[in-house]
Amino acid sequence: MGRPQGSRRRGVGTGIPADVRGNPFEVKVNRQKFNVLGKKRKHEVGLPGVSRSRAVKKRAATLLKEYQQRGKSSVFVDKRFGEYDTKISPEEKMMKRFALERQRNMDKKSIYNLNEDEELTHYGQSLADIEKLNDIVDSDSDTEERGALSAELTEAHFGGGGGLLRKKDASAQKEEEPEKAKSRKELIEELIAKSKQEKRERQAQKEQTLDLTEKLDGDWKEIHGLLAHKTPKFKRKDDMELKTKPDEYDIIVRELGFEIKAQPSDRMKTEDELAKEEQERLQQLEAERLRRMLGEDKGNKNRPKHTSADDLVDGFVLDKDDRQLLSYKDGKVLNLGDEEGDNENEDEGVMEEGNEASGEDEENETSDDSHSDLESGSNSQEVDGTPENKETVKTKPKRSLLRREEKAQSEPVGAELPYTFTVPESYEDLQQLLSGKSADQQLIVLERIQKCNHPSLAIGNKAKLEKLFGFLLEYIGELATRNPPELKTVDKLVLHLYNLCQMFPETGGGCVRSVLRDAAHEMEEMIEVKGRAVFPQLDVLVILKITSILFPTSDFWHPVVTPALSYMSQLLIKCPVISLEDVTAGLFVCCLFLEYVSLSQRFVPELINFLLGILHLAVPSTGIVGYTLVHPFRPHRKNSELLLVSNKEDIETWHKKNLSLYAVNGLTETSKTELNHYRLSCLATCLDLVKKSIALYGLLPAFNEIMGPIRILLTNHFPVKEYTKQLQDLVNSVLEEIDSKEKHYEPLVFEKKKPVPLKLYTPKVMEVLEFGRKQGCSREERERKRLIHKHKREFKGAIREIRKDSQFLAKQQLSEIMERDAERKRKVKQLFNSLSTQEGEWKALKKKKMKGRL
Repeated sequence: MGRPQGSRRRGVGTGIPADVRGNPFEVKVNRQKFNVLGKKRKHEVGLPGVSRSRAVKKRAATLLKEYQQRGKSSVFVDKRFGEYDTKISPEEKMMKRFALERQRNMDKKSIYNLNEDEELTHYGQSLADIEKLNDIVDSDSDTEERGALSAELTEAHFGGGGGLLRKKDASAQKEEEPEKAKSRKELIEELIAKSKQEKRERQAQKEQTLDLTEKLDGDWKEIHGLLAHKTPKFKRKDDMELKTKPDEYDIIVRELGFEIKAQPSDRMKTEDELAKEEQERLQQLEAERLRRMLGEDKGNKNRPKHTSADDLVDGFVLDKDDRQLLSYKDGKVLNLGDEEGDNENEDEGVMEEGNEASGEDEENETSDDSHSDLESGSNSQEVDGTPENKETVKTKPKRSLLRREEKAQSEPVGAELPYTFTVPESYEDLQQLLSGKSADQQLIVLERIQKCNHPSLAIGNKAKLEKLFGFLLEYIGELATRNPPELKTVDKLVLHLYNLCQMFPETGGGCVRSVLRDAAHEMEEMIEVKGRAVFPQLDVLVILKITSILFPTSDFWHPVVTPALSYMSQLLIKCPVISLEDVTAGLFVCCLFLEYVSLSQRFVPELINFLLGILHLAVPSTGIVGYTLVHPFRPHRKNSELLLVSNKEDIETWHKKNLSLYAVNGLTETSKTELNHYRLSCLATCLDLVKKSIALYGLLPAFNEIMGPIRILLTNHFPVKEYTKQLQDLVNSVLEEIDSKEKHYEPLVFEKKKPVPLKLYTPKVMEVLEFGRKQGCSREERERKRLIHKHKREFKGAIREIRKDSQFLAKQQLSEIMERDAERKRKVKQLFNSLSTQEGEWKALKKKKMKGRL
């Protein structure tokens, strides 16, 4: 019947090879869902089998060869010019190769060798031969033949063919046949003797040459006097000027010759080494103190002996070296007097430095001038040990001695302190150790405790010193609660507290934080029990002051300072002001607030509200105030006029002075006049704090709103005219500073712009779209999308080709493995066959032998 009509139509004019047209299963037709007139269609009919076979052939020709040649470096590549260029004729290839060869030969071998054709020589010898280093330099000879060895020695040691035992030529053998052959040892001894003889001859010739040279020099000196002629005077003057006038180069050379060279300095000691030395020094001083206390110290051996008036000074050294040494400075020769003056000045400087060093080293010692521990600093300055040097040392003032050392040295001998201490294990031990001692002695004891028990000296010292911080903090609180408080001693002990806090910051922060936590809990308990809180005693206020010294107050958040700020703000809010002691404590907390926020300029509303309430206590009670008071202040209360002073005589006799911190524990003033003066001092202090707050918060945008209540109080309600001129000037300066601050913001107003019209629903006009094209964007956007689409298509195609290459290589590797396995099986089978054949032959032979025996 034949092929169907549809299939015949598909095979005509499609470019299908003739061998494939007869097989309809090789053809793949890509059918369309809908037929569109005028649409150009590609790839309607495909030949997947033909394409697959072509791809396999192409990979076998390219990828398979690369796979087979992997790891091989013996591939020959012809790199001659034009070898693979079919467009160039053989004659042109030969001409071009010849030209390249001539150009390569004409090029220089080295771009840095400018004289290739010239041969450089030195004393008639070529530099190329000299660089071979064939000559051996003889260090014992200085003649012209320096470095030259005899031909026999050179030939014996460096000649080829076995050295001294090498074979000689035929003529030499014939001449030396009658002579007996020498051994190697004899030949070497002969060579050594010959070389020594030649050396002695050269030495004798050299001495003879020197003798002749000296004789010639002597003859020349005798003749030179006869040949000399007298030069004119003007020439001699010019020659003298030229000789005496130094050249600039000579001056520079001399300066460099006498220039002070850099001397190596001593290695800086580590903190552990310094602590170890300080401990050893204190232990030595303590041992000397104990010997002096027991009367075992019979005098210092280093002290100069007593010199009587009739002493003949027999030990005076007469043969002293009085030679003067020249010294240069800036290219000039210094005189002896200048040098001595400089030395004296240097000695004085050294003595002063020694005194300062001795003062620093003996900072914590309390002993008399006769003690040996103070003489250790002066002994280093006594160079000759004469009484004159001692007097000069004693006359030098000890400027570096601290005031507490002078006080400690002025104490009696019975109050002398030990030099070594152990760290107290409890607070009672520390209290017992420091009780009965002056402030300077307490400082010395604490410093010696730290030096004798440095953490680097023993393992357990760190934990002991950490406990010492807590004990010392508790001891400072006790000093603040005494009557009267010992604040000067507290001020001096803060230094050691700071040093311990720097060594152990975590421990120090924990101790201070626990004190603040206990104080806050006590205030909360008091509020729950009594309904109101009171300002803390002086010990807590001192701890708050010490906190600002030990820890940074400018941090945004700090584990110690932040709780301290929170506790102070609670004090200003929850503690009512009912007495002058409360006013003093509150103003002190305000001072601490300003100190805490001086760098960060953090706004503290409790501070401003408390200062406003303190000023309100000096205002007479009226119905309307014009500002709002915050707790714990109220407009009408029992103590609302606590700072109001109505006695004009007391006002006129008042003079401004600072408030005493002792008043926190109780006022010492008893009369009404003293109390009125104290009230006025509180007002002056409050106004000073207001001025500091204005300077601190002057740049805030809400400054006028913050200081508005204080301005209203001072302008409308504060009785300024009744006070003295000093207080009036203070109030006026506060008002002037408030008014001088400009506003840093503008009031909120509506933005001036045209009203936005309402949106109208207008039809959206779009251009006519063409089917099959991506519309709705610009030409550049369409081009970009086209490139993105093309990139994706190429990327997918590359991935597909890589996968096919991997599959092809995998099939090739699998075929190689199968071939190797088949070859191995064939060889194993062949071996088994040969073994079975041998075994059969062996069995047959054995069977035959057995039959023969029977």
